[in-house]
Amino acid sequence: MSDLTLGKSTGATSDPAEDVMGAVSVNGSSDVSDLISVRMRKPVGRPKDEDLLARRRQEILEAAGFFFARLGYPNSDLKLLAEELGVAKGTLYRYFPSKKHLFLATVDNCMQQLSEQVSLATSKVESPQDRVAHALRAYFRFFDAHPYVVELIVQERAEFKDRPLPAPLDRDNGGIWRQQFKDLIASGSMREVSEDRLVETMSSLLYGVIFNKYVSGSSDTLESKTEDVLDIVFNGLMKEKNWGSQKGNHGSEIDSQ
Repeated sequence: MSDLTLGKSTGATSDPAEDVMGAVSVNGSSDVSDLISVRMRKPVGRPKDEDLLARRRQEILEAAGFFFARLGYPNSDLKLLAEELGVAKGTLYRYFPSKKHLFLATVDNCMQQLSEQVSLATSKVESPQDRVAHALRAYFRFFDAHPYVVELIVQERAEFKDRPLPAPLDRDNGGIWRQQFKDLIASGSMREVSEDRLVETMSSLLYGVIFNKYVSGSSDTLESKTEDVLDIVFNGLMKEKNWGSQKGNHGSEIDSQ
């Protein structure tokens, strides 16, 4: 009898164990453990689609940004968010264990998007000066397009004061901003100043511009402020470089009053 004949199934409902033993008989092998282990390792059920999970998680984060900005963290019930998304509340907890985790992940997601936008805007710009200009413009443009992010930052400061400030200038991916300042100093265009001092000062200035618009309700775009910020930061206010002596005099006057 040929191997092909022995390997045929004789019925529509053959037992897998009999198939294994049949294969062993056909091949003349006495070691059945390897074949059985192969069948036992076969995955059961549908495998997870990691791309689908990542897309759904991102959809939740995008919707949560508008949701928290509109209702405020204390007043937001995830049941309402689930209804807006058309999913069960348990689905949200499958991705985020609590409302706090979802809120903080939402803020971090916005900061990640901002950093990516700044990085993209500067990726093909060679001049350090031009890179700073492109970075600032992209930074302001992001908040013009996503004004609700300012509200999220305000809420985060109110609800989670101990958490580090999610400033892209402070925690950007790859040190984008620090590298701009480092390159400017290396090129001789900027005097040597501590990178930490530069980042902290610039961060304070940019947040000041953003929150001033947020509070005042000005109709001007943040992007329109780019040239003003660049002019003041890099050209300064004094006609001559004599601020050091002037600062000392002013300090004495203030102290004596």
